This record gives sequence, structure tokens and C-alpha cells, in this order.
Amino acid sequence: MLDVAIRKADGTTAVDLGSRAAPPLPVHPALAEVLPSGLRRGSTVAVSGSISLLLATLGAASARGAWCALVGFPRISAEAAAEYGIDLSRLAIIPAPGTSWTTAVGALLDALDVVAARPPRLVPGDVRRLTARARTREAVLMPFVDRRSGEWPGADVRLRVEAGQWSGIGDGTGRLRARRVEVHADGRGQAARPRSATLWLPCDGGGIAPAEPAARAPMAPVIELAG
Repeated sequence: MLDVAIRKADGTTAVDLGSRAAPPLPVHPALAEVLPSGLRRGSTVAVSGSISLLLATLGAASARGAWCALVGFPRISAEAAAEYGIDLSRLAIIPAPGTSWTTAVGALLDALDVVAARPPRLVPGDVRRLTARARTREAVLMPFVDRRSGEWPGADVRLRVEAGQWSGIGDGTGRLRARRVEVHADGRGQAARPRSATLWLPCDGGGIAPAEPAARAPMAPVIELAG
């Protein structure tokens, strides 16, 4: 936290502006519709439905110098992280913390800017402690939640992806190149008003890009198969 005050020549305080929070971490412009204030330090941002969305949310902050960590994601490749702008030289990866998951995440929140973690299960006491640790250390806690772990209670922001459409396959040829998805955000406080955006995730060539809501992704015709 930053204490801002205007002082007189004799050292007495003329105007005390109080305590100011550190500036938020940036996000990719394509995510500005759902995260207009970026990643607020000290907050918890729960992501569900897409690990690609989680990586894309980290990308701009990492590229601008933030130190990040991925905890409990054993199948994320360095190439996939780099496609979304994550600087691998400032990325810690702990694929299997085991029974020390909570301890590992807490220690990383003490030292890094953003900690994205996939919890094996949610224990109310652990949730409260890690949320408080992120707030105290002005870090961003980014739990990835699914059916296994359930919702993260009290998250400041909840980001989720709804099933999208892939494009790139023609009349029986080609390869999947891009996926058009709907991203939704809600939460509490400043994030209480629901927001949504239509995005390419990934876009053709990798990464993230905005998509026109009314546009239809070019898809192969549906072929009914007997049996």
C-alpha cells in the first residue's frame, strides 16, 4: 500500500490522502470488456471452463514484468503459455505439490505477483487463509475451479467460458485453427455487474483476440452418420 500526503515545509501534514492501493496489473485488450480495471492486486479471480482463458488472463501482466506461478497444472506446456504472452523467464511451475498444495500456494503469494492454482479440493479454512494472504500481500490469487473442486467461495471476480465453436475444417480437410467463445464475468464489489465478451480463444495463429458477436465462425457442414 502507498501512503500519500502533502506536507508543509516544517514537516506537518497539510493534506493526507490516506492509503492508496498499488495499481492493478494489466490484461490483454481483448479482455478489457470483462476485466475493465485489469487484475486488482489483493483480489481473488476464479476461472472456470478453460485453461486457455486462465493463461490469456495472465499474459499481459507477465509480459509487463509480473512474476507468475502455475500450481497443480501438470499438462500445461511452455509453448502454450508463451502463445498467450507469458514470459517463461518469470514463470514458476509446480505441477504436483501433493498434500502441500495450500503451503505451496501461500508461500508463492508471499513472493510473486500472480499465483494461478488448481486446487485438488476446497477446504473452507484453506480458502479463507489463501484469500486473506493474497489480500495482505497485494498478490492476485487465480484459482482454476471445476467440478472436482467446486466454486471458490467469495471470489472477487468469476470468469467462465461457455462452450464455443471451432473453425478451420473445410469439406473434410483442414485443421482446427480458432475457437470462438463467450466469456462471462461477475463477482462482488466493482465486479458485481455481469459482463460478457465474444473472443477467439485461441485465435488463428495462437493467442487471444476479440470476435464480432454477430459473426459466425466458418464451420464444416454437419454430416449425419448412420447408426
